[in-house]
Amino acid sequence: MIYNKGQKKAMQEEVIEKKNRRRELDFLRGIAILLVLFRHQLLFSFLKQMGWIGVDLFFVLSGFLVSGLLFKEFQKFGVIDPKLFLIQRGFKIYPIYYLTYILYILAIIMEHNLKLKKVFFDLVFIQNYALGWGYGYPASWSLAVEEHFYFGLVLLLWLIFNKKLIRFNDFTENRFSAFEKLLLVALVCVFILRIISNIEFPNQMVRNTTMSHLRIDSLLAGVLISYWYHFKRNKLILYYSKYQKYLLVLSFFFISFTPFIEPIGSFFVKTIGFTMLYIAFGILILHFLLDSQINSRINRIFSTVLVSFISKIRFSSYSIYVIHSFVIYLVRLLNLDNRYLCFLLVSVVSIGTGFLMTYKVEKCFLNYRDQYFPSRAI
Repeated sequence: MIYNKGQKKAMQEEVIEKKNRRRELDFLRGIAILLVLFRHQLLFSFLKQMGWIGVDLFFVLSGFLVSGLLFKEFQKFGVIDPKLFLIQRGFKIYPIYYLTYILYILAIIMEHNLKLKKVFFDLVFIQNYALGWGYGYPASWSLAVEEHFYFGLVLLLWLIFNKKLIRFNDFTENRFSAFEKLLLVALVCVFILRIISNIEFPNQMVRNTTMSHLRIDSLLAGVLISYWYHFKRNKLILYYSKYQKYLLVLSFFFISFTPFIEPIGSFFVKTIGFTMLYIAFGILILHFLLDSQINSRINRIFSTVLVSFISKIRFSSYSIYVIHSFVIYLVRLLNLDNRYLCFLLVSVVSIGTGFLMTYKVEKCFLNYRDQYFPSRAI
């Protein structure tokens, strides 16, 4: 196909815009993985205290990005391919997860504490229900939530797009669509379930933090933002432009409690606190999506070099997340007293190993996936 100069210029501008947009969202995902490192390896107490919100930021971003793939596929074909979607996610998630899990099992065997039943829970991603935290490494509970979300989301959208469960094409700008109402009802229901669970089962402090049906609203909030962005963008831009300053103030206000409250034992955090966080992060994501000057703004605040570095960390964020607990285990074996040195070792080794895993292991599986199971959304 031959393109004229105008078409070529438009295509070049679109490519540049996509690259910049990836950098902006990559920066947020890089921040999320750094927050996780702050949470699990002490540097400063206030960073450790608030580091748990990195997972919540991951959840909202994941809901936005993953649902965006399915929305694009629907826009292109009018239906989605659930099997292809799950295969694609499987190639992304499972190889790194299971290969790395061998290291955690070896560490447990060395401590003569292997429990095969608990290993099974980790391997089939039900550890957040059966155990609360993960067994091989506690942080794996959040991967179980994401897995449950993938299956639930693709089933829901298959019923809506392919089986016409509800009317989806009612994109009237001035009223809520059936899909929006469905998501809003789901968000309210999860909030109510959190309140009930924390009142009726107060001793289940960990499970009240980790079970998917009590945490999936953060991912659904990302889906709602993705829906607005893909199907009601004009209305979204007008609304956000009008209330941008107020929304940003609200966002930072909703995050402000996090350095001061430990979440596991807090009824406030495990009920309304989680809701406040996905609202705050949702607003922040919208700002990064809709502010045309966001790249230059974050460059001025953090410096271009630092923003680019944090954005590149995002590319390996999954591998870093999966391996960092093992790195912490190894560093603790050294019995170092200097917390600054420990944090430096954990961060450098986790990020370096994460990059290595991404480029040498994950990329091989993704290349195979893209060759034999290419995405329909591109």
